[in-house]
Amino acid sequence: MLQDANSFGSFSTNDIVAAKNFYKNTLGLDVRDNPMGIIELHLKNDAQVMIYPKPNHEAATFTVLNFAVSDVEKTVDALTKAGVKFEQYTGNIQTDAKGIARGNGGPSIAWFKDPAGNILSVLEAQK
Repeated sequence: MLQDANSFGSFSTNDIVAAKNFYKNTLGLDVRDNPMGIIELHLKNDAQVMIYPKPNHEAATFTVLNFAVSDVEKTVDALTKAGVKFEQYTGNIQTDAKGIARGNGGPSIAWFKDPAGNILSVLEAQK
């Protein structure tokens, strides 16, 4: 029924200006203004994500956007240098000093938050 429909993801923020700055200047993404007062992230392979302002925004408690990268370690180092702070987890999922979870039965992955507290990740693309 929907297999031929174009699709996109979306999530909210409490500060659209801070979100635009973070996604464009810190993460280096193609960020475009939308006439409806939202921003659009234009990603690889024509993927698109909309971020919209919401006055009563509550950050998601789960990962809202994942970036598959060829080298998590190098990406974490570059993002850390750009000012991104990676989450530290203990328990079922454990991260190292850089914030990277390794050897958990899946790819190496590191989580961080945008200015509104939404959880994002970089994970090593499977080869």
